[in-house]
Amino acid sequence: MLEKSVLERIINEALESSADFAEVFVENTLQNSLSMQDSAVQKALSNELKGVGIRIAKGYKSVYGHTNKTDEQSLMALTKDLKTAFSGNRVRETVKLGTIQSKNNHKVKTYPNEVDVAEKVTLLKRADKAARLYSKDIKQVNLSYMDTVQEVVIASSESIFVKDARVRTRLGINSVASNEKDMQHGFNGPGGSYGFEFYDQIEVEEEAREASRIAVTMLYADDCPSKTMPVVIDNGFGGVIFHEACGHSLEATSVAKNASVFSGKKGEKIGSDLVTAIDDGTIANAWGSANYDDEGLPQKRRVLIDKGVLTSYMVDQLNGRRMNEASTHSSRRQSYRFAPTSRMSNTYIDNGESTFDEIIENTEYGLYARKMGGGSVNPSTGDFNFSVMEGYMIRNGKIAEPVKGATLVGTGKDALKKIDMVGNNLLRSQGMCGSVSGSIAADVGQPTIRIASITVGGRKEDAS
Repeated sequence: MLEKSVLERIINEALESSADFAEVFVENTLQNSLSMQDSAVQKALSNELKGVGIRIAKGYKSVYGHTNKTDEQSLMALTKDLKTAFSGNRVRETVKLGTIQSKNNHKVKTYPNEVDVAEKVTLLKRADKAARLYSKDIKQVNLSYMDTVQEVVIASSESIFVKDARVRTRLGINSVASNEKDMQHGFNGPGGSYGFEFYDQIEVEEEAREASRIAVTMLYADDCPSKTMPVVIDNGFGGVIFHEACGHSLEATSVAKNASVFSGKKGEKIGSDLVTAIDDGTIANAWGSANYDDEGLPQKRRVLIDKGVLTSYMVDQLNGRRMNEASTHSSRRQSYRFAPTSRMSNTYIDNGESTFDEIIENTEYGLYARKMGGGSVNPSTGDFNFSVMEGYMIRNGKIAEPVKGATLVGTGKDALKKIDMVGNNLLRSQGMCGSVSGSIAADVGQPTIRIASITVGGRKEDAS
């Protein structure tokens, strides 16, 4: 990592122009990954990512450059090149950094880069065996393991000088079931901001069996009917719809440019009274948590929607200038190779008062989406199309036959208003989120919710 005196010289060199902001992001990351197919390890990779990103801004105009050369001469050359974007005389006083700040709200017992590869392979073998033994219909199991230790130092002209360590690990299980008529898959991917001790806190075999259970259940499922109907979306990864269809539209990345359906809606009613939505980067050891955001500000808990009313966007410093709003400490980036911008961390719909059983019992007919899959979203409109990995029909207030091939089609702004029941069983699940500042770890979550009416696309005409 760079000495404080070097960081000060870079920042002050950047400000030998009409720029009013300068920032240095220093990173050293160790990454390990394994993949297993056909019960054999296919890849085992270790990688060290080391470099520096420099950002200079005036107002909300900014330039960004990065390099994997960490000597002062190379960094000063990059800074001098970047600052030419801002002609004119210096407008800032000389910057002096204070004492470097750090904290650790996400305790780690066993750093994963200190664990022998053989132990990680054993973990994959345990999951592979359990997934395959679930059923004779399981024909293929693909497994992945990753861990990362990212150490960063962030210094800026805004009296920011912090260091942070982000440790994460995740296990991905994809089971494929097939017979002479069909092939279906099930996925499960537990992870967190933990060290290798995470795998003592979960039942690895049970996590693997869950992926196989989904695949086998869907293998023998009926085709889902096409119809506009009530849909009950289960807790956990069901929150991916809010994340994609609404969350991205609440990021200043799009809001500041009026490219979001929710631009200019702060203080307005945008959802049901039952909907309170939160983005919280402080949850201990959660997948999307950190001690600081990627502009060096302490992570926060942000209430985005309070009982249906839009109360906050997710705002980074430079987009905040454009919006005339303070940062909500929501800046994130994949690595030093990306300029930061506003991003989600752990985003979820908060608990309501209904039980799961009450929601099902009060649904005469509809679809129960127990596990969501992937989908696509237009962030400027909130239009979405999501597949249902595991679904069931609801008939007479009871969960009935499993159905496959279901998709949910709608818009985030409409779905928020049509949520008419919210459960009390909040659960978060892990995913990777892509945007202009790269791919980052993010939790999605919710309790079980019911959307009163939504278009369900299926493979057959409704016969209810």
